[in-house]
Amino acid sequence: MAPGRPVRWSGEDAVLDAAKASLLAVGVRRTTLTEVARRAGVSRMTLYRRWPDLRSLVGDVMTREWTRVVTAATRPTASDRSGGDLDDLVDHVIATVEAFRTNPIYLRIIETDPELLLPYLTERRGATQQMIIDLLAGQLDAAARNGTVRPVDPAALAVMVLLVVQSFVLSAGALAGPVSAATLATELRRLLRGYLAPDAAGTPPVRAASVGGPTRGATP
Repeated sequence: MAPGRPVRWSGEDAVLDAAKASLLAVGVRRTTLTEVARRAGVSRMTLYRRWPDLRSLVGDVMTREWTRVVTAATRPTASDRSGGDLDDLVDHVIATVEAFRTNPIYLRIIETDPELLLPYLTERRGATQQMIIDLLAGQLDAAARNGTVRPVDPAALAVMVLLVVQSFVLSAGALAGPVSAATLATELRRLLRGYLAPDAAGTPPVRAASVGGPTRGATP
C-alpha cells in the first residue's frame, strides 16, 4: 500500500477490481493507470493521488488477492476436529498452497512478470507473508498446547513452514517433471506433519546450528 494515503476509501475496491481485470487481460507490463482509471470510472488524478505509480497499485492488488486466498483456505470446515489438531492445520496449509498455485492473478504474474515477487523472496516480508506467519503461529501455539505439535517457539515453526510452502508454490511446477501434483501434495503433507509432530520418546535433541554469514569486509 502506498505510503501517505488513507488506508481505505469508498472507491478503492472498484479500482482494485479494475486493476485486477487489466492484469488478467493484458499483464502488468501493458497495464497503465490510465486504463485502470477508465475501467474503474474514476479520473486519472484520483488514482495518482492514491497510487503514485503502477507498482504500488499492483502491490495492493496482490495484497488483497493473497489475503482472500489465505482467508478462504484457512476457514474452519465442518470436518475439522477439535481446536489445535495437527491434521486440520496441515490440511489448511495444503489447501492454501493449492489455492495459490491455481490463483489466476498469481499464474498471470508468474507467466508475465515474475520479478514482481522477487523483493518478497530476497529483501523483506510482505503484508501477506506477515499475516500468514501470525496466523500460523497462533494455530501452532494452540496445537502445541493441545499436544499435537512440538512445544517450541511457534513463530520459528511458522517461518519454517512458510519457507517450505513458499518454495513449493514457486518451484514445484518447474521441478516436478513426471511427478504428479497429487503425489507432490502427499509428500508435502508428510513433510509438514513429520516436521511439526512431537518428537517420539527417546528422540535425541537437535544440536543448535551455528549460523552466520561473512562479516563486513570479509572475503566470501
